[in-house]
Amino acid sequence: MNISELCIRRPVMTILLSLATVAAGAMAYFKIPVAALPSFNTPVIQVTATLPGASPENMASSVALPLEKEFSTIDGITVISSTNFLSTTNITLEFNNDRDIDKAAVDVQAALLRAQRRLPIEMTTPPSYRKVNPADAPVLIMTMTSPSMDLSELSDYAENLISPTLSTINGVAQVLVYGQKRYAVRVDVIPTQLAAKNLTIDDVAKAINAANSNTPVGVLDGPRQQLTIYANPQMVRAKEYGNLVIAQRNGLPVRLADVARVQESYESIKTLAAYNGERSIAIAILRQPTANSVEVVDKIREIIPQFEKQMPASVAINLLIDRSASIRESIHDVNFTLMLTIALVVMVIFLFLKQAIATIIPALSLPVSLIGAFFLMYWMGYSLDNISLLGITIAVGLVVDDAIVVLENIMRYVEQGMHPLKAALKGSREVSFTIFSISISLVAVFIPIFFMPGPLGLLFREFAVVVSLSILVSAVVSLTLVPMLASRFLPKDGHTSESRHPLVLKFDEYFAALLKVYERALDWSLTHRNKVLLGALSTFILTVVLFVWSPKGFFPEEDIGQLFITTEAAEDISFTAMLELQDQAAAIVRNNRNIDSLVSILGGGASTGTNTGRMFVNLKPRSERVHMKKVLEELRKELRDIPGLQVYMRPIQNLQLGGKVTKSRYQFILQSVGFEGVNEWSAKMVEKMRSDPIFRDVTTDSQLRGLQAQIDIDREKAASAGVSIADIRSALYSAYGERQVSTIYTSVNTYQVILQAAPEHRQYESDLAGIYVRGRSDKLVPLSSIANFRRAIGPTSVNHQGQVPAVTISFNLSPDAALGDATKRLEQFTKEIELPPTIITSYGGDAAVFKSGQSSQVILLLAAVLVIYVLLGVLYESYIHPLTILAGLPSAAVGALVFLRVFDLEVTMIATIGILLLIGIVKKNAILMIDFALDAQRNQNMKPLEAIRTACLLRFRPIMMTTLAALMGALPIALGLGAGAELRQPLGIAVVGGLLVSQVVTLLITPVIYLYFDKYSGDGPLEIAPEMLKD
Repeated sequence: MNISELCIRRPVMTILLSLATVAAGAMAYFKIPVAALPSFNTPVIQVTATLPGASPENMASSVALPLEKEFSTIDGITVISSTNFLSTTNITLEFNNDRDIDKAAVDVQAALLRAQRRLPIEMTTPPSYRKVNPADAPVLIMTMTSPSMDLSELSDYAENLISPTLSTINGVAQVLVYGQKRYAVRVDVIPTQLAAKNLTIDDVAKAINAANSNTPVGVLDGPRQQLTIYANPQMVRAKEYGNLVIAQRNGLPVRLADVARVQESYESIKTLAAYNGERSIAIAILRQPTANSVEVVDKIREIIPQFEKQMPASVAINLLIDRSASIRESIHDVNFTLMLTIALVVMVIFLFLKQAIATIIPALSLPVSLIGAFFLMYWMGYSLDNISLLGITIAVGLVVDDAIVVLENIMRYVEQGMHPLKAALKGSREVSFTIFSISISLVAVFIPIFFMPGPLGLLFREFAVVVSLSILVSAVVSLTLVPMLASRFLPKDGHTSESRHPLVLKFDEYFAALLKVYERALDWSLTHRNKVLLGALSTFILTVVLFVWSPKGFFPEEDIGQLFITTEAAEDISFTAMLELQDQAAAIVRNNRNIDSLVSILGGGASTGTNTGRMFVNLKPRSERVHMKKVLEELRKELRDIPGLQVYMRPIQNLQLGGKVTKSRYQFILQSVGFEGVNEWSAKMVEKMRSDPIFRDVTTDSQLRGLQAQIDIDREKAASAGVSIADIRSALYSAYGERQVSTIYTSVNTYQVILQAAPEHRQYESDLAGIYVRGRSDKLVPLSSIANFRRAIGPTSVNHQGQVPAVTISFNLSPDAALGDATKRLEQFTKEIELPPTIITSYGGDAAVFKSGQSSQVILLLAAVLVIYVLLGVLYESYIHPLTILAGLPSAAVGALVFLRVFDLEVTMIATIGILLLIGIVKKNAILMIDFALDAQRNQNMKPLEAIRTACLLRFRPIMMTTLAALMGALPIALGLGAGAELRQPLGIAVVGGLLVSQVVTLLITPVIYLYFDKYSGDGPLEIAPEMLKD
């Protein structure tokens, strides 16, 4: 008794098990987490260290290098890159995909502790680390605005209420407050007045620090009572500091207000955030690399009403760059595509079978197979995302195939007058091996994906599993539920209640005509075998030529309606001038017809120096704007008019590979042991790239043109005046380093007292002459008497990768350019400029994954063909039949590649997966023919020619049905409907194009190749005589 017979005998069991599968899947569907892409682990950790006042070279040599040497001993690190600015070092550590981020964080913590002793003693705050990818865009940006409150009050709410609460949410890695305006008391010293009172700036620093101490003072412990001693409380307001006596001169007190302007200000005056032109505080929430964006945003949105209750009514919270919105829209549109696909597939079945009941039976197999797959997805911990739902959508056309094949065979016998019960038993038994071989060989197509290396392998593994599970569930359903329903509900004695709808009649007419045309074409092919064989060979050659000629891309650029803009001015620009340029650029972007809202940011957070600004931009809904590529081109034209400002744009993507923050999307890296060499050669490469039209937004992270005020101290003069180098450095730092001389402790936060020279005394190198240091005999020594001042040019940032100096060239591509062409150009440029072997080149981020995955595309396709050959050889016990079945593949590839070129799409990994699917679908047609032909030869003693001709004509209907079902499954994807369509479309177009071309070709080529190979094909499994089996 086979499984079909068991289910026909036990209908209650079959129905209950099917309902249980649907119920389990439906419950699981609502519990599966929603995401943009499959969750795959990309462990990235960022380490930050600060040493106030240190130059970029100092930060690189004394902070970054010792840390990098310790990190290089950690297991599983793939890339160590560091960027060093004035006072700050950012080190990004990228790990292998199989490395657990929490365990990696423990190793990083241990390395930081080991490196502690090798770091400068002036570094009072130890380096810190976060499990965050700095190159990833925030999952949400909140802006706070108020018409009546000062920014310092808003900053307090952001820092003391919102930021700590959000940081505790599971999945949040970091909360950055942009435009932070924390309260501070600023003491702007006037050097001339100091000198007149015989005071140095360091005297002022010591006096403020001593007068504002917050140290404990102890306890009075009497015989009966204990008293805690409280001395004067700390000073908080600027007026209190102004009245502070800092010295006595000629018997009179010298107050701080006599030598300085004391004012209530902000700790960071060189930061800014503006929401749609209004000054505001912006809060960016970054997720952990493994966190689910939608879940994180949902939890944040739940808390926002609480914040609004706790803050004054005038404070408005605006949400920007909500990454979950595009994900939800995309998932909604995929669900719509799924429904449309199901409707089209059911329509195809109805047109062929012409009966409502015969249509309902395979249509019922759809929910059982697909909803059953949801239960397995939940059980395996997968998410509902663009890739898994793409798998489900494409599976609609595939899972119905098995049910169609079984039902069509049963219907054939019913139409011949057989009783439905007998027809169900006989029909299902006949095709059970066919169903098994179709399903197993279709699943086998995806086996190579499980062995694909790197992030792309992890990304598409989910797709492969989802489609495979759906196919396997559908195979079981087609051999259990379908025969049982057919035996019960198909009309008896061939009395068919066929639909007489004009559409059905017209379709019948066309189909009969098509069958006649096919019969004539088949007879011609069988009599002109050499010509057909030559045609088959030419399609194979054409496939290779097309594959080589087609432009190769990485991952389709998604349009999620969000944009990241970086602005860059001259390296010696002041904050005031940069602010003016940034506001100009923000106004142009804000007034563009496609822009909905934006936040403009200068300084703070992941800032890359004083000459760069950032903007996070929300575009209007798709229906109200042009496509992303056109938006970028429009903005580029408009922003060119701002003199002295370079603007770089890149659409925010759901897939972020690599941890390096760059201004453009793709990265090309030059490394050298000799520092000078790498900058010189990178300049030559950039010049070449900017002259080529396929590159856009070409820039580097090299910052070498910063202005410096060089102080040459005469050591002998300094020694004779009794002044040490340390005294000079301390005086300079107090005047120009925004020195934090005292801390104000309050019940909610700590605030700083900041000392510096007054703004008008710290503008030019000549102002250095106003600095005095205390020398021998308590005399004041002017700095100009022991040192010379001059201007120089030097770096404002120093970058390392792999512990050696590196320059990263980042670039975007013109709208019609492919990444494969760009990488070829780059390799050509390195030869043209005669790049020496001491300069090492590599790719970063998306470009690195593309380069490593280029060879794997071809290997993936060849491996799939090889796996299917082995499997079919095992199933058919023949070396030759698998070759016959696979003969139609080149024609499918030709169709896919031609259609991709026609629609101006690159051969990306998604398109390659589409070609992979084609391999599975096309060989199914050949299996349907060859299975029947072999059976006719072996059991009905037909000649090979007669057997294959009969098989082709008899199986023409199920072949057309299954192909049209698969075609309808891929058509809505190919049409590129809705959000996230850029990701899905190449797969749909490859499948549709491949099926249209291969359908024509395989129906004619396969029979001819079958006849050519028949004499070598063998007789299948060895028949052993009964007497041989006796003991």
